[in-house]
Amino acid sequence: MGGTVTLEAGQAQHLRALEHANRVRLARAEMKRQIAAGDLPAAEVILGCPWEAESMSISDVLMSQKRWGRARCRRLLMAIGIPENKRVGTLTERQRAILAATLESNGRHLPSPDLMHAPAMRRNRVLSPV
Repeated sequence: MGGTVTLEAGQAQHLRALEHANRVRLARAEMKRQIAAGDLPAAEVILGCPWEAESMSISDVLMSQKRWGRARCRRLLMAIGIPENKRVGTLTERQRAILAATLESNGRHLPSPDLMHAPAMRRNRVLSPV
């Protein structure tokens, strides 16, 4: 008798956890669609940190934008010193502000990879003696 009650309670908890996971998945999918469509800026998600984004990695949010892949995301996050696997909910206010400002100052997209590396290429260029 006691074993049946425990088993049913465990199953009920499991079902509640699955329902919660499905709600989070659906909410994240909708948020990603809005980001991709341009209806919701990624900077706003970073600053506002809605409940569905709290446990998402920053790279997932950034890569939801059109024309943003892993390389562009890594370049941006490395430039401002934030690990790409860091969760949105664990960002400090300063990190949020820097990331949002960087996203907003670059519009929705960073310059092309050629332009981003141009200063580095100039620095590493071998100059011929005059």
